Amino acid sequence: MQKPQQEIIAGYQNKIKHITADIDQTKKLIDQLSLLRIALFLTEILFFVLLLRSADDSLRILIQICLLLPVIAFAVVVRRQSRLDREIDYKKQLLWVYQNEWNILHGTANGYDHGKVFECEQHPYASDLDIFGASSLFALINRCSTKNGNRLLAKNLAEKSNRDRILSRQEAVKEITDKIAETYSFRANLHGYDPDKIEQIKIQLKSQLGEQLGFVKGSFMRFYVKLVPYISITVVLAALLVSSVFWKVLALLIVVHIGWNVLLGSKINKVFYSFGGSSNLLNGYASAILWTESQNWKSSYTLSLLDSKIPVSKEIKALTKIIENFDARLNIIVGGILNALLLWDLKCCIHLAIWYKSSSKDVIAALDHLGDFEELISLATTAYNQPDWVFPVIKDQFALTTTRIGHPLIHEQLRVNNDFRVEVKPTVDIVTGSNMAGKSTFLRTLGINMVLAYAGAPVCAGMMQLSVFSINTYMRIKDSLNESTSTFKAELNRLKMILDNVVKDKDTFVLIDEMLRGTNSRDKYLGSKVFIQKLIGEKTPALFATHDLQLANLITDHPEAVRNFHFDIQITDGEMRFDYLLKHGPCKTFNAAILLQEIGLTLD
Repeated sequence: MQKPQQEIIAGYQNKIKHITADIDQTKKLIDQLSLLRIALFLTEILFFVLLLRSADDSLRILIQICLLLPVIAFAVVVRRQSRLDREIDYKKQLLWVYQNEWNILHGTANGYDHGKVFECEQHPYASDLDIFGASSLFALINRCSTKNGNRLLAKNLAEKSNRDRILSRQEAVKEITDKIAETYSFRANLHGYDPDKIEQIKIQLKSQLGEQLGFVKGSFMRFYVKLVPYISITVVLAALLVSSVFWKVLALLIVVHIGWNVLLGSKINKVFYSFGGSSNLLNGYASAILWTESQNWKSSYTLSLLDSKIPVSKEIKALTKIIENFDARLNIIVGGILNALLLWDLKCCIHLAIWYKSSSKDVIAALDHLGDFEELISLATTAYNQPDWVFPVIKDQFALTTTRIGHPLIHEQLRVNNDFRVEVKPTVDIVTGSNMAGKSTFLRTLGINMVLAYAGAPVCAGMMQLSVFSINTYMRIKDSLNESTSTFKAELNRLKMILDNVVKDKDTFVLIDEMLRGTNSRDKYLGSKVFIQKLIGEKTPALFATHDLQLANLITDHPEAVRNFHFDIQITDGEMRFDYLLKHGPCKTFNAAILLQEIGLTLD
């Protein structure tokens, strides 16, 4: 059973409260560990001073051993603090996710990308129906952090689909909606990272890394790097316990190791700078992939996204471990010691080469599929946040019936819903009415909900049944100084595009708002008339909003192919009142005279 929206909002508020308290508690623990690190550092200094002042050889050996204890404890504390730092970063992202949902339900802009990059004036409907950009449908429903997720969501809002695919996507979205509580963690693991960095890593894995790691393929290098920890430890113990001459051997060993690293430095750097500093990012992505792998998915669409036979999250965790080890070189002292004694950079490159050979292809595919899950989660989150919305019924045969349909971008308290249905055969429905009465909004309401339906999402309606159409619109026609295009020429270009699409695709549905505004009233009427007749001839369903009442008379010549609807106004004591409700028949009441009178112009 779906929760009412007020309960959903309260749930987000409760989550925000709990995660905020959790973050504060974790911060206190990190502060305590910082003080412990200072104490260990001071202890190390104390042992060093005691070593310098001691003349007893036995005592010196004991102090030398004691010198290692604060270092070991310090390393343990640093590791624990690093884990807590990652934990608090994750919790901050989770807080952001909850806060963002609360904000959206209170009318604040979504913090995710609004898709401006996907705007296109030439698209058959995207610009007219506010699909992309600020205050758009994309801006309302997007919950994607990755570039691939954003691209997939844009594609599914902009391209025609088919019935089977829509139904399979609906099934997937419903399944994820039932798991919505777990998706916030998934999103938190992906949010807050530079999306370009993961794209760079994918390119590196696809085409560059194998070649860059060619220098570590030699069998001698691999054998020696595997052996070197034992050599270094043996020499150090011999220097401490057997003879001081082994310090000279150790010095020679260090010089050789450093020289080897310097010779291969440019090749090592090329590998490192493709991945360096990305361990947190990959940890987050690995956790997100683990979630997709651990769910008991039922829908065929979701199962098709899991095409790897091995747990890819483990493979990414293994890569993360290698990169974390590689990042040790960022600390000059620690990195210098590790390379001098253990050839640390070469060791990391060899491990990376072994990992690359066995795991890179599966990881690339899994990283790409994260975008698929993000896109589905975007639609599922919308379904969860809007419990009054419904999943439409996708029909095989020509159909479009809806009740209580409203515009999803208009706040619920201001939204006016309407009922609408087409006939058994296509008709051109002429919608007349006053300025500001609701004609344009109704056309956009119908169109934007059709876009949602075809993406596999719920729609802002009480009920909706429809077949699959190619949507074509004619609403916001603009001139272009750059292209030397007048408004009238731009209108003609748009009309030609629609006519071409109508001929190519017999399942086209056309939405037109006030055609041919850039010419005189006589040509406007004649042009609109012949265009409507063309749509009738092609059996193309259309909604045609206009102020021209003469077009309503076309029903006389085409009684079975034309229907009339209108939005009207009520005038009480000289004041206009709009109900924004669609009614049958042509409009009888207009408001232009009243509006002109308000600015000092009176019509006879």
